[in-house]
Amino acid sequence: QVRPVESGGGSVQAGGSLRLSCRVPGYSVCNYDMAWYRQAPGKEREFVSRLETDGTTSYTDSVKGRFTISRGDAKNTVYLQMISLKPEDTAMYYCKTVQCHTPNGSWYASNVWGQGTQVTVSS
Repeated sequence: QVRPVESGGGSVQAGGSLRLSCRVPGYSVCNYDMAWYRQAPGKEREFVSRLETDGTTSYTDSVKGRFTISRGDAKNTVYLQMISLKPEDTAMYYCKTVQCHTPNGSWYASNVWGQGTQVTVSS
């Protein structure tokens, strides 16, 4: 399976904004549910947000109201708009495919991780 590619990370001051991008390159019959996770140094990887093909979104409590996940015009592209960033948002952010939905209506689990993009928020 093709690995998602993340971009858009960087260093910002607290209160700043960043927009992360994730795309699954190349042709695929799948329309993916996709998710963002993050991992801070010395901590376990944690769920951040998920976007399903029907538009359903979900967020971890700590980012609700500050992060917005959305789908791009290109197939299997998602964004994570992050505002009011806090130092505790500092982490490597990973994009992941969750489920493949095929044109004939079937679906199957997918679990392919990108290599991550670093977000650093300074106080």
